Amino acid sequence: MIIGTRGSRLALWQANHIKDQLAEKGIEAELKVIKTQGDKVQHLGFDKLEGKGFFTKELEDALLTDQIDIAVHSLKDLPTEGVEGLSLAALSERADPADVLLIRQDAIDQEKPYRLKAGARVGTSSARRQAQLLEFHPELEMVNIRGNVPTRVDKARTGEVDAVSLAAAGLDRLELDTSEFLRIRLSPREFIPAPAQGVMALQVKSDNMDLRRQLMALHNIDVGECTNVERKVLNLLEGGCQLPLGVYCNKDLNSHYHVSAALGTENGVIRTRVSQSTHAGLAEEVLRRLGV
Repeated sequence: MIIGTRGSRLALWQANHIKDQLAEKGIEAELKVIKTQGDKVQHLGFDKLEGKGFFTKELEDALLTDQIDIAVHSLKDLPTEGVEGLSLAALSERADPADVLLIRQDAIDQEKPYRLKAGARVGTSSARRQAQLLEFHPELEMVNIRGNVPTRVDKARTGEVDAVSLAAAGLDRLELDTSEFLRIRLSPREFIPAPAQGVMALQVKSDNMDLRRQLMALHNIDVGECTNVERKVLNLLEGGCQLPLGVYCNKDLNSHYHVSAALGTENGVIRTRVSQSTHAGLAEEVLRRLGV
């Protein structure tokens, strides 16, 4: 069994995590590292890259040509339109879906939003994060930065930026030492994360039914239901990871679904919250309330 993965520390952590879970089920696997467009082109922001699937297309091509048996993705990187011949066999448990801010000590101002001083330079390539940060703190300066998680943290460490905004899941999985920074967790119901943030996806060839059945043992049903809602909102907007959209769905103990959504526009950020006892029609209702 060959697992395809990107070569970043985070991607390798994710692939090894899946490899270990498969080993517990008696399935032995090895990793194959594949470079994607998003890995090769580091000097451009996502809005300058062509098309979708910056971090997934090459892995999908490797699946289709039988170079690998399983592709491990961050679900938020996967385009919502499926590739013919490929299927999602399982979704992982969800790590912390929140974003975090890592702030240099010399950029702290206790009186300002997020405790970030006026004029602070915040590094992120995400249009979604930029829109919401400026919504809450218009005095910030956004700086487009690319690179893997340790690289982006280093840009704050060296003073290239005053703070960086990152997914909590990546920081937690890599167990990076961020003790020198002020770390602020941003509530996912207020500072709304990317659709499916914190979830890993296992993709296989659709006709490999034996493997699909084996991988179902790793599938998290509740995560699947909630991320289906989040990704459907994205799909209905015909957007990719460059769209300034945040959607977060959670299911409470009474099996009710609660969705928070935020969409950046030229006139600011539009927000809505929707709760239903069923996920049927939930994504469509979110779009209706966003007015798009």
